[in-house]
Amino acid sequence: MFTTRPTLHGTFGMASTTHWLASQSAMAVLEDGGNAYDAAVAAGFVLHVVEPHLNGPAGEVPIILAPAGGPVRVLCGQGPAPAGASVAHYTGLGLDLVPGTGPLAAAVPGAFDAWMLLLRDHGTRTLAQVLRYAIGYAEHGHPAVERIGETIETVRELFTKEWTSSAEIYLPGGRSVTPGGLLRNRPLAATWRRLTAEAQAASASREGQIDAARRIWREGFIGTALADAAARPAMDTSGERHAGTLTGDDLAGYSASYEAPVTYDWNGWTVAKPGGWSQGPAFLQQLALLPEELPAYGSPEYVHTLIEGCKLAMADREAWYGDADEVPLGTLLGEAYNTERRKLIGARASYALRPGTPDGRTPRLSRHALAAAAGRAGAAGGGRAAGIGEPTVAPSPADADEALAQSVAPEVDRSGATRGDTCHIDIVDRWGNLVSATPSGGWLQSNPVVPGLGFPLGSRLQMAWLEEGLPNSLTPGRRPRTTLTPSLALRDGVPVMAFGTPGGDQQDQWQLHFFLAVTLRPEVRGGLDLQGAIDAPNWHNESFPSSFFPRAMQPGAVTVESRIGTGTVVELRRRGHHVTVGGPWSEGRLCAVARDPETGVLSSAANPRGMQGYAVGR
Repeated sequence: MFTTRPTLHGTFGMASTTHWLASQSAMAVLEDGGNAYDAAVAAGFVLHVVEPHLNGPAGEVPIILAPAGGPVRVLCGQGPAPAGASVAHYTGLGLDLVPGTGPLAAAVPGAFDAWMLLLRDHGTRTLAQVLRYAIGYAEHGHPAVERIGETIETVRELFTKEWTSSAEIYLPGGRSVTPGGLLRNRPLAATWRRLTAEAQAASASREGQIDAARRIWREGFIGTALADAAARPAMDTSGERHAGTLTGDDLAGYSASYEAPVTYDWNGWTVAKPGGWSQGPAFLQQLALLPEELPAYGSPEYVHTLIEGCKLAMADREAWYGDADEVPLGTLLGEAYNTERRKLIGARASYALRPGTPDGRTPRLSRHALAAAAGRAGAAGGGRAAGIGEPTVAPSPADADEALAQSVAPEVDRSGATRGDTCHIDIVDRWGNLVSATPSGGWLQSNPVVPGLGFPLGSRLQMAWLEEGLPNSLTPGRRPRTTLTPSLALRDGVPVMAFGTPGGDQQDQWQLHFFLAVTLRPEVRGGLDLQGAIDAPNWHNESFPSSFFPRAMQPGAVTVESRIGTGTVVELRRRGHHVTVGGPWSEGRLCAVARDPETGVLSSAANPRGMQGYAVGR
């Protein structure tokens, strides 16, 4: 089978991330004697620098880890809503949705503390050793990928007129960075240098310095600056200037935390995901909904079956997932429940939002979800505005397959536009440690850059509803449901593979397609065909409310890569799917690493789409 690159194999260590500089930095840590967790932290901070349009230090990161010989754990770096972030406060401002940008959208930042806990509890390197790569790229510059300048241009007017602290870094001299041009963020480099110096002055031990850094983030010069920034009114997607609800007390009271993963057994594999505060269990529900006899891999019937199963899982996500209420995952993943739900998958595409009734409970959906499902124009907020949600990735028109476009016109999107993107990291080391992380939020278009720090607050609260009584209602002290969802797979109880992707609501669609491609297709070189599974033609559907402002829904909408083939497109349309044909390489941003527990051979692969994700290893 043709692949864009080989699946890498080795015995020393493997790293796969969404940017080559992060992958190489992770590998440098491994070569220097660090383990997978040291490497992941270094890569995470590098991604803040080289993909600032996709993530930042004040964003969030769920991490799933499998220490060699230890249990699989989830490290939650998704911060909660601040104490003042109540439904009443926001509706009292005349809002019916949390804005997609600005201080009101800022949750308590969770990423930094999660990376620090991972380094302290599972790593071996010092704070200075893991931060030096990010400091170097921030201080001396890095060649910018195309999307950074393109993203800056979408918010140019906002930066120059309103968010002037952001313009100072991203529009120096009034110009955004050109592709390949050096982009520097010296204030961020200075922040990490000061943090390191203060942490070293506070303690002589590695662990003590990391804990000191956590205190400085919460209550020191960083925490003070973050709280001050949240209190300053700034323009947001409502068209008004609002101050946020985040305070110094919120920052001081937060700590990232460990928890057990949610798991599901399928065909000899066990997949581990973050809990119902994420969309991770939707992946597991899709597995549970698969028929005992799957249609032939890649056939139109196969694609249709996965699309319809995804719709049912995502409807349950809307009705039952969230941190504001108990999520009935035992029932949602149970055999009896899924046997009945599976009967809803027919030969035709469904346009309905159909959550189930676990344990006889009546589902409750938000007003926006109900309006969108009813097809009322504009009910879910209409189109997308610059800077909101997770950034759009749109390959150039030249990427589209013109022959297929002509054969399936008129429903063709020649841009291959794909909604949603963020970052991802997967690493495995020679000792057998595995880690998968999906850092996101706090991107350059989420909030004004905090003066003196070099990075903005995040905007994750936009994922919570401004209605009481829902599992995902905006609730002080509770996490907004996140789309971020790294994955770890075990074979016969042994951790084998870590994988994940950027992509907002698409993450657990693309990951399922990848996982099935790995598990259903022949192995290569005696190992898993990771690159072949990543390269396989991909797709996604939007038959459920988006997690991002303005929370739109497109019943029956499916976007496919043109490589999926004319026959499949025609058959999906015959079944009632509203198919948009994107470019041949426009769907999915996957990374993956694996370890054969019998031989110790490691493998890795990365997404060729967008031309910036790379795997390295030896």
